Amino acid sequence: MRIIFCDNLIDKKVDPDFEEEYWAATEQGFTISLLNFEGLDNQNILKATSRIKGNDTLELAIYRGWMIQPDKYKFLFEHLLSKNIKLVNTPKEYETCHYLPSSYKYIEGLTPRTNWMVMDEPIDFEKVFKLTDVFQEEAIIVKDFVKSLKHNWKEACFIPNASDRDAVRKVVSRFLELQGSYLNKGLVFRKFEELEFLTNHSKSKMPLTKEFRLFFLYGELIEVFNYWDEGDYGNTRPDLDKFKEVGKTIKSNFFAMDIAQKKDGSWIIMELGDGQVSGLPDNADKTSFYKTLSEYL
Repeated sequence: MRIIFCDNLIDKKVDPDFEEEYWAATEQGFTISLLNFEGLDNQNILKATSRIKGNDTLELAIYRGWMIQPDKYKFLFEHLLSKNIKLVNTPKEYETCHYLPSSYKYIEGLTPRTNWMVMDEPIDFEKVFKLTDVFQEEAIIVKDFVKSLKHNWKEACFIPNASDRDAVRKVVSRFLELQGSYLNKGLVFRKFEELEFLTNHSKSKMPLTKEFRLFFLYGELIEVFNYWDEGDYGNTRPDLDKFKEVGKTIKSNFFAMDIAQKKDGSWIIMELGDGQVSGLPDNADKTSFYKTLSEYL
């Protein structure tokens, strides 16, 4: 069983952001390889995988690194397969949890109401307004198919009244400006839900809420972490039964599920993420995480 981490581009060692995971995986006996992410980003697959040796027999692998666009993930998946290394998720499984519109059908009813559009150039605000009008006077947030700009909350994420077209135009335009070439696929609009307050972020001052990150492997819940490293969660613990049941239906072998507590005390799913590119919070016990992976695999 192999874990593939990103290198740091300078001295070809593991990227510092994944160093703790690197040593934890090594201690648990995983074979370790390093991927040159810059090569992959530039579609130079030979450079990207030059330090990943192939096998005589098929070996399962998990990538733990920076987010990859689905087309580049497919590129990597197929090249590694030619080396007899099979990533835990197929390209289709990767996209299922990487793009919110692809996973929405699995979590609809347990997640905020959501609609979306593939991006046009230039942006067609009539299409945008058709989507935002559905929410009438509700508060909404805007994001792309993968990420929001929640640390730019007021200017590029939160729209207090979806029927206020001037506000919609202003926030969406700023979001697109800040995302630039990093925009993922299109625009997503979601009903804003009042969540249970945790603390204010120490840098951006954004209000943080009580959230947890759950990891699933082959349909089974294997780890639960506090989503935020700041704030006192106290004795707050979600009832996980309904999320375990949903996890069995997701068409992915390894994924993360972020859940949050609403003001009324109930719990909702915020979104899913491919498990290979979903980060571990700083508070996470990395040794325990890789020990659990080893046991389940």
